[in-house]
Amino acid sequence: MKKLLLVVILFAAVCSAKAQNIQTHYDFGKDRNYLTTTLEMFKPDKYGNTFFFVDFDYGVNGAKGVSMAYMEIARCLKFWDGPFSAHVEYNGGFGHGFQISDAWLAGVDYSWNAKDYSKGFSLKALYKNIRGNEYNNSFQLTAVWYAHFFDKCLSFTGFADFWREKKTTYPGGGFNSSYVFLTEPQLWFNLTNKFSIGGEVEISKGFVTEDFRVNPTLAAKWNF
Repeated sequence: MKKLLLVVILFAAVCSAKAQNIQTHYDFGKDRNYLTTTLEMFKPDKYGNTFFFVDFDYGVNGAKGVSMAYMEIARCLKFWDGPFSAHVEYNGGFGHGFQISDAWLAGVDYSWNAKDYSKGFSLKALYKNIRGNEYNNSFQLTAVWYAHFFDKCLSFTGFADFWREKKTTYPGGGFNSSYVFLTEPQLWFNLTNKFSIGGEVEISKGFVTEDFRVNPTLAAKWNF
């Protein structure tokens, strides 16, 4: 009941903040074949920007309904001109029969955008504290990018993370890993300024298994 209540609170919080988009992905990865919805917001202001997303997986491990809820929220803050800003972030969530450890991150962000905002990227160097992990005092390197083509009819977006985290077990199996790599490039065909179709390819090592995993999705997105 408490977990279900948390899901409802997260959903309500995102909706009340007028999230910029909602995505629905069907995962074709090995032993996956499930749906994920993502509620996402990015909002710049004169002191930096705020970004967050909430993921919900459905029907994994026999769950009837939401089987995983995961959230990231980040703030870039600056009171000066230039490409550098201070970055703070929180990650956390839970799954059907397992917990995703809370993580707090802080560090430096470098961002660049074209004058017409047709493309841009940011690079982040972060200290990472993971609750209860052997490497609780760790680091994370992150790259985020976007590029629009053909008068914004096609968009290429995504991120790549590399961090240190001791992983020894996972539901359904076990593995040992000290470093994690995760990237999720997305390609969107923007049929209107509101509706897009496309998908992403999740590429990881040391994330769910010790080996490289490639999990493609087919998706639709609605922009608010």
